[in-house]
Amino acid sequence: MRGGADRAGDRRSFDRRGAASDDREWAPRAPRPRHDEPELPESVTAKDLNRAARAELKTLSRENADEVARHLAMAAQLIDDDPALAHRHALAAERRAGRVAVVRETLAITAYRMGEYALALRELRTYRRISGKDDQIALMVDSERGVGRADRALELGRSVDRAALPADVQVSLAIAMSGARLDRGETEAALAELEIPQLNRSRAFSYSPELFDAYATVLEDLGRPSDAAEWHTLAGRAREALGQVDEDVVLVEEEEFAVEQADTAEAGDAEADMAGAEVGAAEPVAVELETVELETVELETAEVDAVEADGAAGETAEADAPDTDQAEAETAEAKGTRDDEDADAE
Repeated sequence: MRGGADRAGDRRSFDRRGAASDDREWAPRAPRPRHDEPELPESVTAKDLNRAARAELKTLSRENADEVARHLAMAAQLIDDDPALAHRHALAAERRAGRVAVVRETLAITAYRMGEYALALRELRTYRRISGKDDQIALMVDSERGVGRADRALELGRSVDRAALPADVQVSLAIAMSGARLDRGETEAALAELEIPQLNRSRAFSYSPELFDAYATVLEDLGRPSDAAEWHTLAGRAREALGQVDEDVVLVEEEEFAVEQADTAEAGDAEADMAGAEVGAAEPVAVELETVELETVELETAEVDAVEADGAAGETAEADAPDTDQAEAETAEAKGTRDDEDADAE
């Protein structure tokens, strides 16, 4: 009957807070899983993420920051062996902390490794906007190439001040720009893109093997196999030399190296020397290649020998020379004695 009394079970009563209630005991819902987040091993902790990246997570709650840090640490550990799983960890971190620069950067890198160039490019743009940094500009250029836009890749690479970039980023950008030139069939221009100060055959940095190999590859495309073989050999020697240092440490404290201005007649030598002399902040570790041209080292050795020889000759001459002050004192004393004797005789 309309408007009549309620029948049993037709309606539930409401408590004072407006929440529905019935005779059954209320139980909290089980927490819903966060999408399909990959499992995190108990052995992986937030401290496995490097300190600089952890510092970017301070805006998050402690619990969330720890979870994000663990996902980022797993992405870093898996990127070489299992890029797909690394990408899942990066996605999990992005869902928890999408406004943190290092999270978007990690997602971009894993997407790039998966061949998802459009996603990588989108995430790199977001990372660049959040961080204000150009340190991933080479990956952006290469991602433009990946989606078939070589022209835009070149335009993007030219839009930044290369001199303001760290040396390793300059090298990565040069390699990406060279690849874009090859995509357009501009082989000579591709070689020119790689002829940068870091292309130094007498010094090896952490970025040198990749640069040497890229240069050799373009030389092969130009039909210069002997020159290509020489640069491939240099790349192998650089890898061997770099294996003698701690590969986990790729940065050193800021150092300033003075570059002397060369005369016009010495311009050719100056170009060879400038590669090792111009170093910015946080320059990657370098070692000397013993099997290539070392005229500078030999010259320094000769100069040291000359200085040591001059020093030895000076010491010998000083030892052989009589003590001038002592000799003058003895002469004056002898003269005084003779004057006294003459006076007594008078």
